[in-house]
Amino acid sequence: MELKQLGWKEFFEKHFNEVKTEGVFPARVITSQREIYCIHGSFGELRAELTGKLRFNAASLSELPVVGDWVIARMSRDLAIIESILPRFSKLSRKVIGSTTKEQVLVSNIDTIFLVNGLDGDYNLRRIERYLAVINDSGTKPVILLNKTDACSDFKEKLTEVEAIASGAPVYALSAVNNEGIENLKNYIKKEETIAFIGSSGAGKSTIINCLLGKERQKVGTVREYDDRGKHVTTSRELIILPDGGIVIDNPGLREIQMWAEESTLDKTFTDIDAFALNCKFGDCAHTNEPECAIKGAIEKGELDQKRFDSYLKLQKEIRNLVTRKQKVKALNEKIVTEKRISKAIKQIKKHKNKYEF
Repeated sequence: MELKQLGWKEFFEKHFNEVKTEGVFPARVITSQREIYCIHGSFGELRAELTGKLRFNAASLSELPVVGDWVIARMSRDLAIIESILPRFSKLSRKVIGSTTKEQVLVSNIDTIFLVNGLDGDYNLRRIERYLAVINDSGTKPVILLNKTDACSDFKEKLTEVEAIASGAPVYALSAVNNEGIENLKNYIKKEETIAFIGSSGAGKSTIINCLLGKERQKVGTVREYDDRGKHVTTSRELIILPDGGIVIDNPGLREIQMWAEESTLDKTFTDIDAFALNCKFGDCAHTNEPECAIKGAIEKGELDQKRFDSYLKLQKEIRNLVTRKQKVKALNEKIVTEKRISKAIKQIKKHKNKYEF
């Protein structure tokens, strides 16, 4: 298989040529489970592991390979050894679940993200806004898919609701189980480009991919009747080459997606709020008790939904707290590095103390 069919671009070619040495080759990560990888290159698929150096030098999990990464590897008997990762031109990240301030890169080197939301109990405007904020920080383009029109009698109304909060992102309603509306997605599937599917469990990501493949490859499951929630049928990420060209990545359903983004991302996600804010009397208006606040005026006139503004404030607070935690972690790491350097210098002085005596 040619590398271009796997998404190889001039961007990767340039960086590979800068560092390549004899015996190494580029390959793309197809699957990843507990540091055991499957990579695909011009030779086909191979099982791969990391070098100890790459694992040791990684400051965090975000610096280890993920599905979608292009890596530099070499053969060692019947096993490929991954020596390094080529720079990523895009990545979808979230904060690691819990109190730890660390980044988890879900997938990388993607051109478009299909955000799948079910039109059953999975339907949630506020969750869609959160997903969009994460996508808008990834360097990719979002496309919103409202699946399960077969299970929703008022899907046209919900389509209109989502279009109102999509900030220009395309929105499509479809029924994957009936193979209806799938043709709209094919306009985004292009040779050498990669699309990642994200959304909750049971939203229908794998069913849509099966429609695109024309066969039942991805496992699909049912949802619970009492809350329309699905089980994690897809348990690991996988990069799949489509028969007519194009690449898709299936992701397990995300029960939680904590923000790992910059505050400027909200301007892309809430373009309507940003537009209203430009008309506030004061440039630093906090949109709370300030006079002539355009945001408050828009809410009073029914031009802006209070729930949408509350969602904006919630994400803004979450991101600002994240930035503060990042700064503390950075300062702590710098302190640790400085202390290590001082300790190393003292050891060198003690080792060679005769040289420093006068």
